[in-house]
Amino acid sequence: MLDYIKGEIAELTPASVVIETGGVGYLAHISLNTYSALGNLKTCKLFVYEAIREDAHQLFGFMEKRERELFLLLISVSGVGANTARMVLSSIAVYELEGIIASGNANALKAVKGVGIKTAERIILDLKGKVKISGTTSPDAVSGEVAREAVSALVMLGFNQLASQKAVGKIYADKPSSTVEEIIKLALKML
Repeated sequence: MLDYIKGEIAELTPASVVIETGGVGYLAHISLNTYSALGNLKTCKLFVYEAIREDAHQLFGFMEKRERELFLLLISVSGVGANTARMVLSSIAVYELEGIIASGNANALKAVKGVGIKTAERIILDLKGKVKISGTTSPDAVSGEVAREAVSALVMLGFNQLASQKAVGKIYADKPSSTVEEIIKLALKML
């Protein structure tokens, strides 16, 4: 199994990236979070998951191992395919998804396009004990609410949701005890 691909970014769209290495271009399907992280890079190291089916061989790429681990957990849930998992990871930041699953918030998952309430409940039921909320980038319940409020405020100010989530995630990783106001002020300087 492939673990990662390192090379030049030959082509980048919100849904996929082509990485050229050794004279071969590898097409990998990506989430919007990975797309944003790739941004203006010319080269990258992309962690991959290779899905082999009778009718297709597909690569799914992730900038962080943590995102790939969540993707693998999501596709292990009955009824959740690779495209649904990618949609979930495109709609919700990794640390936020971990908090949603740990807190059992099915309504937040249901808000993702293509995820109904039964699928959301199944994801939470199957993954609640498997998702590790660790390190400085994963908010506990209170901090998760602070991060969500900060993202909501930035979106209401007219900033892109994904860019807001990314900025808030970085700020939270550096200063996990920040208030909503502090996060918003710092994020405004980044956006």
